[in-house]
Amino acid sequence: MGQRARLRLLLCLVVLWVAGLAAADEEGNQDESLESKTLSAEDQVKDHSTGTRVVAGQIFLESGKSDSQSEDEKNYHSQEEEKENALEELNSLEMSNLLNKDLEEAEVQSPVLTAIGGTADGEPCHFPFLFMEKEYPECTADGREDGRLWCATTYDYKKDQKWGFCETEEQSNKRRQMQEAEDVYQTGMKILNESSKKAQKKEAYQYLLKAADMNHTKAMEKVSYALLFGDYLKQNIQSSKELFEKLTEEGSPKGQMALGFLYASGLGVNSSQAKALVYYTFGALGGNLIAHMILGYRYWVGIGVLPSCESALTHYRLVANHVASDISLTGGTVVQRIRLADEVENPGMASGMLEDDLIQYYQFLAEKGDVQAQVGLGQLHLHGGRGVEQNHQRAFEYFNQAANAGNSHAMAFLGKMYSEGSDVVPQSNETALQYFKKAADMGNPVGQSGLGMAYLYGRGVPVNYELALKYFQKAAEQGWVDGQLQLGSMYYNGIGVKRDYKQALKYFNLASQGGHILAFYNLAQMHATGTGVMRSCHTAVELFKNVCERGRWSERLMTAYNSYKDGDSNSAVVQYLLLAEQGYEVAQSNAAFIFDQKEASIVEENETYPRALLHWNRAASQGYTVARIKLGDYHFYGFGTDVDYETAFIHYRLASEQQHSAQAMFNLGYMHEKGLGIKQNGHC
Repeated sequence: MGQRARLRLLLCLVVLWVAGLAAADEEGNQDESLESKTLSAEDQVKDHSTGTRVVAGQIFLESGKSDSQSEDEKNYHSQEEEKENALEELNSLEMSNLLNKDLEEAEVQSPVLTAIGGTADGEPCHFPFLFMEKEYPECTADGREDGRLWCATTYDYKKDQKWGFCETEEQSNKRRQMQEAEDVYQTGMKILNESSKKAQKKEAYQYLLKAADMNHTKAMEKVSYALLFGDYLKQNIQSSKELFEKLTEEGSPKGQMALGFLYASGLGVNSSQAKALVYYTFGALGGNLIAHMILGYRYWVGIGVLPSCESALTHYRLVANHVASDISLTGGTVVQRIRLADEVENPGMASGMLEDDLIQYYQFLAEKGDVQAQVGLGQLHLHGGRGVEQNHQRAFEYFNQAANAGNSHAMAFLGKMYSEGSDVVPQSNETALQYFKKAADMGNPVGQSGLGMAYLYGRGVPVNYELALKYFQKAAEQGWVDGQLQLGSMYYNGIGVKRDYKQALKYFNLASQGGHILAFYNLAQMHATGTGVMRSCHTAVELFKNVCERGRWSERLMTAYNSYKDGDSNSAVVQYLLLAEQGYEVAQSNAAFIFDQKEASIVEENETYPRALLHWNRAASQGYTVARIKLGDYHFYGFGTDVDYETAFIHYRLASEQQHSAQAMFNLGYMHEKGLGIKQNGHC
């Protein structure tokens, strides 16, 4: 057996061994489930309860330990240390020897480039070589009009005139085609990224189509998704499927994930949850975060797999780590969760969207010097949402106007913008500090929190934990979530105060009530590792799921809604279906609503109710009352299933008892009166 094969085998054994230890620790004497063996949390994210720290409000892993650990936590860590020590010992004894031998073999077996044709056919290329008074460490196309790469086989080309090609004519043509495809792709992406106009984005996709036809992988990925969703190209699920299959053959994680989605939803192919699981798993192994999120949800509720909280935790935590690391000081974009069913009942009210005339009215007030309107518009443009696109330039202008008028909130937000930095506002700790100080002196909690961050991390001032703690406490006392989050972080790490997990938990809980995504993330880490609380996989998964749903992919919720409002239900439903696979309850209910209303022509009419039933069921299991009542209706009337009064009665009762639905109570009363699914009782 070769050294590389032995190394791969050893690595596999190590992974399986560690996974077995982790499963044994979690399950005790219970039998290990199949899915807990396939993906181990050790492989991607290690669990340490006190071996963590919080940076900018995010808990990260470290080696430090607390003296105040509980006995359970100490036992947990000693087991973890035993695993790590055993792994290190194995590394030092066996793996290092194999790696060293592997590297030696690689050095010996490194291929020598041989000249093709020319005046030195078959002779090895000499690097570096001298040509036109310049040394070349690799093959070059300089001096040739046809662009073919060549090398000299002696040091001085001018003296010896010994040369040959580094590639065949076929290889040369292929390389130049790839370069041409890359140039076309970059042109398309430049137009796409720099324009907000629909016509120009459509033009960009014409370049991407051309690059995709030239087998450019990234272009094929962009085009295939555009064809799937109908983004700036006419929706064509069959064409998108063919591209996804081609991408999958090339090992593209995006292609694998998308092909899994097609099999899961039965779009363009016969539905197969088994195939969907395979492609999702390959996509996740390739690092696709959406595939990880989908697998997290599937293991959480048991779609195509046996439910496994630990497997769900592994996938969700990996995605949450990426989402949390992407959160900026200004907080990122706002996720708009608009329910189509509620929109029908109360047009414009349920969505929380601001009408154009209302936005124009606020703009009019702002131009007239209304400070509150300026601050409000500044915040809307800073974060985006409610029908307003994120625009840092406008946010800066509105905050600047309000700050010049003496508004402390605007000063504090200018401080945040300077502290974070962007294309519009250059990063400047000094300028940020000035604004934070002005706002804090006026008692503004946002300014106090910003000043606390400056002292905590030494941004424009020397590090001073005592002052950082003081300002965070002042901000937290006024209910400002950033102050609460950072105060929790200081207690968690014992920075400036004695380490106190109970206090950390208290402040993280307060910040989470204000909707701070990093507070959810930190609480999830604490519940996942049993730090300061009893370990709870269930709670950790729910919290991590919340964090994951705040990722950048959540912007697709608004894109799907706009497609629906523009009358393109087919585009909207496909987008909602992918988000539904990721576990978004609002997407599940919206996909069900579109099928319920028979507005999607991409599926056969006889499929609409069964598909709606499936997604009403998933939305209901996540606590959506309307979906639970819909399940009752479907079983009562036989939509997408057989008439089943008893099952209808169960769903209505759940909606009545758990969510106190008046409609469900009325339906129950009617069924009691008529004796449908329950013994007749006209006195109830």
